[in-house]
Amino acid sequence: MCGIAGTYRWPDGKVVTDRLTDTLAHRGPDGAGRYSHPAGDGEVHLGHRRLAIIDLSETGAQPMVSGGLVLTYNGELYNAPDLRAELAAAGVRFRGTSDTEVLLEAWRRWGTDCLPRLRGMFAFGIFDERTGELVLARDQLGIKPLFLLRRGEGLVFASELKALAAVTGGSLEVDQAALVASLLYYWVPDSRCAFREAEKLPPGSWLRCRPDGRVERGRYWHLRDVAAEARERARGGEQPDVAAIVEESTRRHLLSDVPVATFLSGGLDSSYLTALAARDRPGISAYTIGFRAEDAKFEAMPDDLRYARQVAERFGVDLHEIEIAPNVLDLLPQMTYHLDEPIGDPAAINTFLICSAAREAGVKVMLSGMGADELFAGYRKHLANLIALRYQRVPRPLRRGLSRAVDRLPVATARRGYRSVRFAKRFLSFADLPEETAFRRSYTMYDQDELLALLDPDLAGTVEDVLTEHADIYQDNDLDDFVNRMCLGDARMFLPGLNLTYTDRSSMAASTEVRVPYVDVEVVKAAFAVPGDRKIVGRQGKAVLKEAATSILPREIVYRPKGLFSAPLRAWMSRDLAPLVREVVHDGVLVNSGFLRRDALARLVAEDAAGQRDFSKHLWHVLTLEYWYRGATSGSGRSARSTA
Repeated sequence: MCGIAGTYRWPDGKVVTDRLTDTLAHRGPDGAGRYSHPAGDGEVHLGHRRLAIIDLSETGAQPMVSGGLVLTYNGELYNAPDLRAELAAAGVRFRGTSDTEVLLEAWRRWGTDCLPRLRGMFAFGIFDERTGELVLARDQLGIKPLFLLRRGEGLVFASELKALAAVTGGSLEVDQAALVASLLYYWVPDSRCAFREAEKLPPGSWLRCRPDGRVERGRYWHLRDVAAEARERARGGEQPDVAAIVEESTRRHLLSDVPVATFLSGGLDSSYLTALAARDRPGISAYTIGFRAEDAKFEAMPDDLRYARQVAERFGVDLHEIEIAPNVLDLLPQMTYHLDEPIGDPAAINTFLICSAAREAGVKVMLSGMGADELFAGYRKHLANLIALRYQRVPRPLRRGLSRAVDRLPVATARRGYRSVRFAKRFLSFADLPEETAFRRSYTMYDQDELLALLDPDLAGTVEDVLTEHADIYQDNDLDDFVNRMCLGDARMFLPGLNLTYTDRSSMAASTEVRVPYVDVEVVKAAFAVPGDRKIVGRQGKAVLKEAATSILPREIVYRPKGLFSAPLRAWMSRDLAPLVREVVHDGVLVNSGFLRRDALARLVAEDAAGQRDFSKHLWHVLTLEYWYRGATSGSGRSARSTA
């Protein structure tokens, strides 16, 4: 796991690449490397920051140069031993034991055809000294990031957007559409980028730069097609053994020359992975979080810690408990810097603090249960959308009466919050809507009218574009199964746009690698071969995964109420952050620029303070957006409105 960067036929490419690479130092504190070579009428410069995980010796150092190929690579290949054996049988001689060398030799033998063979997480740049071509590639599911920027015939790329922003001298303009999207979702979709000129290389794709200035793009893997193919196999009677596939993926994800630990929330996903990992690595360490008692009570949070302790005791796991009572006023600007784009999920703070504690204990690699909810329909929104289909059959007068009654209920008092009321209000906000609109509304922050009321009226067309993009992606499938359509939408938008993004940036900010065994090409194929009525059975989400987990976990863990890897936002907002919210609402940069409307924000604050609605997540995201925007435009003299 590392940080990669480079330039291709870019002015002052060496200086720029040095600065890019230095900006990524936190991603790889174990070593740094540079490479330069002519490319057409210009030069290529590649940089690398190393976090040494496999082959800790110099034979694993990068950029790796061998036989006219040069590779700068970020990631891990979990099938590297298989590929190594295949290549060795074909006569390839290896100098070391790194997966970097396996990738380089696989490229030499197969070129872009090697990409579908790779099983892991990766983003890399590979340069061919003979042809002068540079190819960039990204893993199938978007686990690892790769940002790039093209000007004329030149290109610059890096693992993080902040590196590109740092080397372009403040010339990058904020993309208003990305900010609007971030308000809707509380994250920026992987298809968009917070700066106009920059872009994210799409998952499952590659880009080739030629010395004559031509650029070629290709797609080697598409989740939509993989889901459709898996569904066809299932129709033909092929049923995946989910337990065997998850177990095999977890075992592969333990490949490492340094200690590996796990996240252990006490929920199904992390408990299952931890139990499987402990079978292979007895005494493995795990890290879990708890919150101040008063915060947890105010938020009506379940006691996840006791379940984590139970799993640790049963499987001989060395459990490290971290109480999160952070100074959020200090962490907020720190996290907005590291997250690269405006992301309003406080789980990023949890990840950063867990990874920081693990790193201080000498742990570089952690396993996370990320992805299981998206692939196996484990979120409340999946069940809620199914229930909404039945709710729509209730006579309209009864629905109207119920809606009025729930609307009058408070979500909190001065002493505590009411989780069930929050859920009921959330459900009724989308239960009457058509499928795609209901699904979007079940996990986004605002409906169309609410978003329009919050923003500069000139952005109405942008709001329409953002909503249309969601509809286009959601409806781009060949599935006849509502549950799997939701899972596919999540795996294409929610997973790479939010969860994989904050996991990568938060963990790498602490110089720690997080691996996600559920977000694996073989697990994905298995997940979409499972019909929706086996994913949600009655009121049980992730039913097929729960069946698999009962082979190793006690039923009390498997069938416990779903926990949340979140934070006590209402408590933070009402105490630690209340003065900051007032400042941003009344005198923030986004309000003063006209991008956000002061009166609409003030209404959110007033309704939240009265306990009538829960807008804590909305206001937290406004804070993250404000701090991100201040950093993005500092010294540039631009405002949100001026980049329209």
